[in-house]
Amino acid sequence: MKTSKKQNLKSLFIVIIVLIAINVVSNFYFKRFDLTHDKRYTLSETSLNIIKSIDSPLYVDVFLEGNFPPEFKRLQNETRQLLEEFTAYNPNIIFQFVNPIEKEEERLAVMKEFHANGLQALNITVDDKGKQTQEVVFPWAVANYGNKGTKVSLLKNLMGATTEQKVISSVQHLEFAFAEAFNKITKEKQKKIAVIKGNGELEDIQIADFIRSVRESYYIGTFTLDSVAKEPQKSLEALKKYDLAIIAKPTEKFTEEEKEVLDQFIINGGKSLWLIDNITANYEDLYNETGSLLAHQTDLNLTDMLFKYGIRINPLLVKDEQATPIKLATGKQGSETQYEQYFWKFSPFVYPSTNHPLVKNMEGIKFEFPSPIELLKNDIKKTVLLSSSEYSRPIGTPSEISLDMVTEETKPEDYLGKGLMPLAVLLEGSFSSMYKNRVLPFKDPTFKNDGLANKMIVISDGDIIKNQIDKGIPLELGFDKWTNNLYGNKEFLMNCVNYLLDDTGLINIRSKDVDLPLLDKEKVYQNYTWAQMITVGLPMILLAIFGILFTFLRKRAYSK
Repeated sequence: MKTSKKQNLKSLFIVIIVLIAINVVSNFYFKRFDLTHDKRYTLSETSLNIIKSIDSPLYVDVFLEGNFPPEFKRLQNETRQLLEEFTAYNPNIIFQFVNPIEKEEERLAVMKEFHANGLQALNITVDDKGKQTQEVVFPWAVANYGNKGTKVSLLKNLMGATTEQKVISSVQHLEFAFAEAFNKITKEKQKKIAVIKGNGELEDIQIADFIRSVRESYYIGTFTLDSVAKEPQKSLEALKKYDLAIIAKPTEKFTEEEKEVLDQFIINGGKSLWLIDNITANYEDLYNETGSLLAHQTDLNLTDMLFKYGIRINPLLVKDEQATPIKLATGKQGSETQYEQYFWKFSPFVYPSTNHPLVKNMEGIKFEFPSPIELLKNDIKKTVLLSSSEYSRPIGTPSEISLDMVTEETKPEDYLGKGLMPLAVLLEGSFSSMYKNRVLPFKDPTFKNDGLANKMIVISDGDIIKNQIDKGIPLELGFDKWTNNLYGNKEFLMNCVNYLLDDTGLINIRSKDVDLPLLDKEKVYQNYTWAQMITVGLPMILLAIFGILFTFLRKRAYSK
């Protein structure tokens, strides 16, 4: 007995020494192990750099708390585990999960306050063995750092997707969503964006939500090209101070002098986002007595410029069976008027088909009267970000477009070999000036024929950036007040801006793949007793067997 006691004390002493040694070493060396097969908790280098740079408390309030179905519980757990991973690398990140409507008497007031701050509630049905109840969920988080704060959307709005599909997509998006939010509130603004005016571009109120979103991370201001006519050189030098130029749906011709200013801005390293309507056709023009409009080409005098860079926006309209809905009045006028939804084939509903980080895991995007983009051969790398569906075809112009077209019938043969037309293209490389070996519209002593590595994005629809207006108030970009659908236009355009200006590689986090297996609820309900036995009973039985076996072996060892 004495010998056995001495051996036990010796073993205990060794264990204590080893534990102390491990703790001492861990103070000098930090290492975490991710045992998941998809490495979902292994943070990217970009995320780690952002997290480690936080030098004062950053508070995160997560509102994903309450009585949820299993899918939302999974999203809640994945969010918690990701934030725990953040905290492990930097204890300045402090988070808590809060149920904002836990107190019934404050429920209505809280919901109104959240709605006013853009934190939309989600009504879900909780089904427990056939008993259904309605619950309100706020799939949002709010991050605060000093006097700066931002909201974080935790649930992807994938129209037509099941809840399980939305959760899987949302989990894949979590690291990017939080890393982008932290980067936004902890870093000072540096890059400058110019919204080009002077050629009939969209008014400020029509792009108000986009400007409001961009302003959180970048300096943004209006740059009017009117001064080019008198002082082109000064205008060019002023534009060179910006990092990105956004040309949002111009409707008037660009002069050669204005084109030279934009061209030399690009050649000198300025990024550009072109949102071009090559066809004059607007929703507003359809709602008249005839319910029709004449779609015709818009002469912007930009064809040769874009041609030199490697693309051409053809003077055609895209007609797509995969379309977004519009509401039209039916029946008799007056009290008997009814409104029905129809798919408007000149407004494609586009889901990205590429795995480029700019659009991967993206929600569906709404276009209005887009044109196909033709890719030309040159040394510029071209990546098609968005394209029409397989069941789409080009329509020549001029052409009469009528609301009566919502009822026309088509066959798959009508689209054979005509679909998959590019609508948004990323161009990367060293651009050559369109005025290379040509007479310059104005003398520029700093003129360059060729530029350094650069990038631009061209989208063949100016309305993609346009927000709707309700009673003089701009609505969220991508929200359709007539159908109450929310499209991914804002996320796509913000990704475009971030990709063009981002030097930290933040956008590459979107490439992360997460394999998230979920239970088949139908099978669980069909075999509910067996599911309970496997998930609850089996672990208890195994624990009991282990306990009995351990006691038996212990008694036999000490009985000697």
